[in-house]
Amino acid sequence: MKILIVEDDQGISSFLVKGLRSEGYQTMAVGDVASAKLVVTGPDAEIDLVLLDLGLPDAAGSTLLSLMRERGDTTPVIVLTARGEVSDKVAGLNAGANDYVAKPFAFEELLARIRATLRTVDQPSTTELVHGDLRFDLLSKMATRNGRRIELAQREWALLELFLRHPGQVLSRTQILSAVWDYSFDPGSNVVDVYVGYLRRKLDEPGSPSLIQTVRGAGYRFVES
Repeated sequence: MKILIVEDDQGISSFLVKGLRSEGYQTMAVGDVASAKLVVTGPDAEIDLVLLDLGLPDAAGSTLLSLMRERGDTTPVIVLTARGEVSDKVAGLNAGANDYVAKPFAFEELLARIRATLRTVDQPSTTELVHGDLRFDLLSKMATRNGRRIELAQREWALLELFLRHPGQVLSRTQILSAVWDYSFDPGSNVVDVYVGYLRRKLDEPGSPSLIQTVRGAGYRFVES
């Protein structure tokens, strides 16, 4: 997941970059609307969420939000600003923001709002996910590979759905835990590794590379067969 931070306060920007990277997110930080426009309109823009300050030096952050929505860009935006009046919040949400967090804020709250926003955006728009010879039905929670039916327990199919929705992307253990288990955990827990092992044994074909790669020091990545 890549998050664009549009914030001119260097202290806040650095704090967000450090905190979000520790949670496994990729980040990009800019300090003005002009730079942010270049990012969101660029041909290689692959931003999953924007944290947007409204009080920027060259223009109001709302102009960036309006530009994105006018272009049909549905990338989720969380407005992050010192303007905490109800009227400001309503204006931001009416302009197309997905959520609104007033400064000062607790990082834990912001993180929870980011996760909730991304979960909402990732709601199914189809009833089946297909990658190569692997198919997963979102309604029946049934998976097949080369026509072979694969029985999955609840955590296993939730884990598989997460991987299939983010093919090729490295997912950290923290990201996986928050998406599949959705609770605070002991950092020393190996529950993710255990369930990835379960899922590999059910998905992988004898003599073929695993669909779920271990990325040392980073997490796991799903690759097509």
